[in-house]
Amino acid sequence: MVLLLKRILLIFLLSPFFLQSQEKFTLSGTVSDQLSNETLIGVNIIIPELQTGTITNEYGFYSITLPEGTYEIQISYLGYKTISETLILKEAITKNYKLEEAAESLDEVVIIDDIERLDIKKPQMSVNSLSIKTIKNMPVVLGEVDVIKSITLLPGVTNAGEGSSGFNVRGGAADQNLILLDEATIFNSSHLFGFFSVFNPDAIKDIKLYKGGIPSKYGGRISSVLDIYQKEGNSKSFHMNGGIGLISSRLLAEGPIKKDKGSFLIGGRSSYAHLFLPLFDLDNVAYFYDVNTKLSYNINDNNNIYLSGYFGRDVFKFSDTFENTFGNSVVNFRWNHLFSDKLFSNLSLIYSDYYYGLQLSFVGFDWDSGIKNFNLKYDFKHYINNNFKLEYGLNSMYYKFNPGDIKPINDNSGINPYKLIDKYAFENAVYIDAEHKISDKLSVSYGARLSMFHRLGQDELNVYENDNPLIFNETFGIYEKADPIGTETFSKSDVIESFANLEPRLAIAYQLNDKSSVKASYNRMSQYLHLLSNTSSPTPLDVWSPSGKYIKPQLLDQVAIGYFKTFNNNAYSLEVESFYKTIKNRIDYIDGADLIANDAIEQVILNGEGRAYGLEVLLKKNKGKFTGWLAYTLSKSEQRTQGRTAIETGINNGEWYNTPYDKTHDISLTGSYELNKKWSFSSNLIFQTGQPTTFPNGQYQYNDIIIPNYEARNSSRLPSYHRLDVAVNYNPNPESTKNFKGEWVFGIYNIYNRKNAASISFSENRNTGNNEATRLAIFGIVPSFSYNFKF
Repeated sequence: MVLLLKRILLIFLLSPFFLQSQEKFTLSGTVSDQLSNETLIGVNIIIPELQTGTITNEYGFYSITLPEGTYEIQISYLGYKTISETLILKEAITKNYKLEEAAESLDEVVIIDDIERLDIKKPQMSVNSLSIKTIKNMPVVLGEVDVIKSITLLPGVTNAGEGSSGFNVRGGAADQNLILLDEATIFNSSHLFGFFSVFNPDAIKDIKLYKGGIPSKYGGRISSVLDIYQKEGNSKSFHMNGGIGLISSRLLAEGPIKKDKGSFLIGGRSSYAHLFLPLFDLDNVAYFYDVNTKLSYNINDNNNIYLSGYFGRDVFKFSDTFENTFGNSVVNFRWNHLFSDKLFSNLSLIYSDYYYGLQLSFVGFDWDSGIKNFNLKYDFKHYINNNFKLEYGLNSMYYKFNPGDIKPINDNSGINPYKLIDKYAFENAVYIDAEHKISDKLSVSYGARLSMFHRLGQDELNVYENDNPLIFNETFGIYEKADPIGTETFSKSDVIESFANLEPRLAIAYQLNDKSSVKASYNRMSQYLHLLSNTSSPTPLDVWSPSGKYIKPQLLDQVAIGYFKTFNNNAYSLEVESFYKTIKNRIDYIDGADLIANDAIEQVILNGEGRAYGLEVLLKKNKGKFTGWLAYTLSKSEQRTQGRTAIETGINNGEWYNTPYDKTHDISLTGSYELNKKWSFSSNLIFQTGQPTTFPNGQYQYNDIIIPNYEARNSSRLPSYHRLDVAVNYNPNPESTKNFKGEWVFGIYNIYNRKNAASISFSENRNTGNNEATRLAIFGIVPSFSYNFKF
């Protein structure tokens, strides 16, 4: 019996290679836009008679191996005309395709059944993609198109409320999301403290959100991956497009460096509402600006190079007393090389920098902090045959953390210079993923990532008695900081602490019939960086810290199972997924923890655990004049930090409590209606269970001071959140053949003026002496308009 099992396992592992013994040839190449030469991601290359096919990768490359013969090839992509041609395959062929954008409305672009069936068959699950066209049609606050706000309309994705930065996926924290722009890490995705995102929609080419079943090439975060690619630029002719809105404008230019060989793209945005504040006798300033750029060059058929960058800053100033500047800077050099028609590679050298600056003139000091990241990636995609594909590669990252540097503004400020201790770390990983089609009905994706993290030396590291930086006071039942008994000094090349984790990944898809399938996935992931924040939403002042002697890496295990079905010739689709995940070593903060300018953060934190589980439903209408989706999430997100000994109480008496991002019910209804070629309408209806919060449940008086007493952590909730947004798009000359084209977008955010609570605070009324609750609402009804153009 054992011998039989070994033989079956050997056949299973080697079957992909045995299949190559037949006489087969490879068809490969790239697919791009006919007018701009912009490569297209996710294009379907279908061979209907063999019921097989493939899709283009992140750089528009495809490869498919077929037996010798004559075939009909279909190349299809939503919004583009389908190409069908007969191809005689008797040798390896390299063929590049140019797709023409469809002139018809979306409901007239027919996508054949085979394409959707391929999606049903693929083992990848818990992934959502949004086109820029869809995002631009959504109503948004203040008329500014926003990538982050758009993905919160998907199942399993929420944020901490209006005016909050970041987003939460499947009950995870905002710092557990890996956000990539052209493969470079973005550490803060928000402008103006969360009112806008850093992503200029005019410069964006592709957006993909992984919520589970995350491929092995991604690592470093445990909740999700938001993978965003910028456009490459038009290598055929020069074009410009942009928009003018109430508070911000944008402009993007693209064109050839050398026609059909190289291209450039440069885009900028800026808000300008602060320019009008002096009219109201206000000295306050709040604005942002950012720049996206990209250079692309085709050296030859086997080599392409790219240089992309992003620079953004936010400035917030209150009179002459307070000024805050923060933002991201990233640069990425990439080299695509084709070793053969079956082996594609991408080498990336990446620099990422998040900077935070604070000037307090009334105190007399400047504060600078941030995190720098140098990243080397080398990825390979190996198209062994149609039933077996491999992805593998390596990743090395070096980090420098600047927790804070305080400097006096002038000699008279009375502030002494003070530098928090810089921290350094080195993270390495190797990975491999296999996509294996075992039969016509069963497909499997499996792989693993081996990650290693080294906390490098720093100038000083506190030493504590029994290595315990946090003491439990049994008399008062509280945690207190331990006094260091000394310090250790290291060089930057020393390794203070090392961690290694094996992260297996597995996904299975079984096709029930031509229109439906069931899928399941499991993944383990490690996160070695921690955002030190005890607020429900990240702020620019929050500091990133690496794992080390006193902070352990977070470890996630997630399982998911789902049912997927298409209806009425793919006019409708249904996705139902259920997930369960556990997290080890989630940082928790003791009561009264002070995180700002804290050089010994280990004195106020404990390692806890988390869990989240839920059900997600996504029903989409894909065709017709009316399109859209209904997303519903039923979920629970909890955290627990027990005492380290039987005497200690832990946090919240060691009991499970709701995380700040727990939302029991989350419903989003998104729709677009195309009345004709001139007019189209869109709307969002959103409902969410109120955010967990902690309220005082009593008070006592001590030496004439009234001290509030608080209930258990996050045992209350803010009122439920809901709103309705509408927008109208008007294109005055849809049939115009002129180069210049424009459209108007009118919108109303929160049309019924719901005053959703961002927070509730309690204070004593000085006149009556009674305690009162005050609700803070960020937005009521907000009308907007913008004018978009291109030429």
